[in-house]
Amino acid sequence: MTSDPGVSFAALLSALGTVTLWSAVLLRAPSALRSPNQRGLWLAAAAAAAAMTLHWPVLHARLPLFDAYLHHLDLARNLIGVVSAAAVLHFVTMATASGRLKKSLYVLTAGALTALVLLDATAPAHGLHLVVDRGTATPSVPYWLVLTGTHLLANGVCVAMCQRYGARADDPQLRAALWLFGLGTAVAGLYWAGQLVRLLTDAPWVTPLLAPAMGMHGLLRAAALLVPALCAVRRAGTDIATIWRLSPLWRELIDVVPEVALSRPRPRVLDVLWPLAPWRLVAYRKVIETRDAILILQGYADPDTADTARARAAAARVPAARRQAHVLACLLRAARVAGRAGPHRASPPQQPTGPGPRDLADERRFLLDVAEAYRAPGTSRFAVPAPRGTAGQGRAEREPTMLPGRDGARK
Repeated sequence: MTSDPGVSFAALLSALGTVTLWSAVLLRAPSALRSPNQRGLWLAAAAAAAAMTLHWPVLHARLPLFDAYLHHLDLARNLIGVVSAAAVLHFVTMATASGRLKKSLYVLTAGALTALVLLDATAPAHGLHLVVDRGTATPSVPYWLVLTGTHLLANGVCVAMCQRYGARADDPQLRAALWLFGLGTAVAGLYWAGQLVRLLTDAPWVTPLLAPAMGMHGLLRAAALLVPALCAVRRAGTDIATIWRLSPLWRELIDVVPEVALSRPRPRVLDVLWPLAPWRLVAYRKVIETRDAILILQGYADPDTADTARARAAAARVPAARRQAHVLACLLRAARVAGRAGPHRASPPQQPTGPGPRDLADERRFLLDVAEAYRAPGTSRFAVPAPRGTAGQGRAEREPTMLPGRDGARK
């Protein structure tokens, strides 16, 4: 282990980038191999991971058997790197390139691979493939000119295409994946540009900057591959949080109107750890069934109770953005008491008075606010029974809906 902190950091970053990229390649393999649109990107990442693995110093240090084959390992690494660059170029031009341009890409790739093999075979005996100094390289300067030129051309086109289509993409996942992939390719391009600078000029300061570049390139490309998986994890987290936070309110409401529930209540721990359906569906049903229960319980709402709830919200200085949820939580407390006392009276249809929900996500956020307000100490003590019988019917013309401005989440 070297004592130079810079070298140690570069080696650690290289190892982390390689392991992370391999993990992303293996994780995305099932879906990528089934999708022709993703196959080129996956192949490019897999080839880059293989090339980075062959570049690992630990491979040479831990396995002395490879000492006799360092020349072949470096050649294989560079050839795989060219294949990776070609796969990247094929991926980013797949949707726009003509058949003739694609054939040209294949010809150029085959030409670059052939040239590298021939230049390596005709060079004097050598070991590692290195840029030693200005105008000095093994196996030869032409070999490195072909190698760096191929990478710079492919990386430059890839960065331009990723930036172009990433800016136009409407899907946030696709936009993030393209930008991350383009950024990783740009870092790889800087590495090869640095190698070209070292080959053509006296610039010893370039070498320390190149060391961590490929590790960072691996991390960024792994992140691009994992964007769909990370988004799926984020969605799953949102659904689990919805199930956990909404379940107490949902359970209390279906205790009064059990007909809205499609299945018997279960402990919310089981709904999270052992769900009977995907979390997305369980969370959706909680939202819809809570919404349906509220619509039924609005038949127990009384104007006096609503006025009291609004007065309490104002007295408690509830923020305006959460006041509607607070009032509804108080009305649900009162309606639940009245609902358990007997059949509810019929209420005439009420018209919303405010803007409706934009989508299900908006409805979910509102109901989570209601669930939080429902558990608040001030709301938990609000249990004023709604008036029943003919006295309540006499005020039907001024009875407010329990859900002002929200006309349902079902589409």
